[in-house]
Amino acid sequence: MTDKREYRMAELARLAGITVRTLRFYRERKLIPPPRREGRIAWYDEHHLARLRTISALLERGHTLNGIAELADAFDHGRDVGDLLGLGVPTEETPVRLTPEELADHFQGQDTPENLAAAMELGYLGVDGDEVVHISRRLLDASTALVREGIPLAEVLAAGREVRVHAESLAGLFADLVQRHTADNDLPRLRPLARSVVEAELSLALDRRLRKGFGED
Repeated sequence: MTDKREYRMAELARLAGITVRTLRFYRERKLIPPPRREGRIAWYDEHHLARLRTISALLERGHTLNGIAELADAFDHGRDVGDLLGLGVPTEETPVRLTPEELADHFQGQDTPENLAAAMELGYLGVDGDEVVHISRRLLDASTALVREGIPLAEVLAAGREVRVHAESLAGLFADLVQRHTADNDLPRLRPLARSVVEAELSLALDRRLRKGFGED
């Protein structure tokens, strides 16, 4: 088993491509977690190095230090990946691991602490060290596409909260139907039928909305 790598301050600054003075400034601003102390010696690890590289990447993308500090606080106090995944990984959704700068790229700088907190509350995001875990590739791709169409991320998340309520009701309706008329263990096998019904009804409902929009009804 490989021992955990640790660095003194000067070595960490060199690897991160910054000065020791800048590293001290970041530490004072609480942009990085406190080091492990051994007497008068401060030891830093790979998480500190990853965080410093993330800070540099975010600065290059135009983020301010105040904004980065708020993001760092949101990550450090956000729900961890264990809370996100609960009893196990989703059965049909693929979780996605992202660095904070990759998350910023997805949402065009709208990854504010408020939006991160909302996404974590919804159960979309969790934190694993210096990485962010999104619970669903499909939800991430859809959210990214909507933001790139000009819809604010805050409104996408608010809509997601409403969709969650309706989805819970639909899941309960289908589960009750199946459990009343089939064996208890048939629900996993029949769940694709529920998805087909919901997708078809949503498609038909959008058709009706479009016809109304063009004055055909």
